[in-house]
Amino acid sequence: QVQLVESGGGLVQAGGSLRLSCAASGNIFSINAMAWYRQVPGKQRELVASISTSGSTNYADSVKGRFTISRDYVKNTVYLQMHSLKPEDTAVYYCNRYGARDRDYWGQGTQVTVSS
Repeated sequence: QVQLVESGGGLVQAGGSLRLSCAASGNIFSINAMAWYRQVPGKQRELVASISTSGSTNYADSVKGRFTISRDYVKNTVYLQMHSLKPEDTAVYYCNRYGARDRDYWGQGTQVTVSS
């Protein structure tokens, strides 16, 4: 059974940092590239960062140089370290396998709010 539990969000001032965590069930974590996505009300969910099973990473242009994705195979957890946060980073952040579709299972997400 797939389970994704995101945590670590909160309210932070512009320029601040947050570290998001996503505890994933083993059957989705161990064999898939994983990713972080974010969604603002009324807009499509967007891909923020991804990490392959071998650790290769990719980032959306809007977060390059500020965000770092990583994964821990012992804890079955994906992380998103976010620095130099901007108000436009405000969104609900979700993790899932890379390439997940809207109709797939999604966790509850974690809210990130960046004040100016």
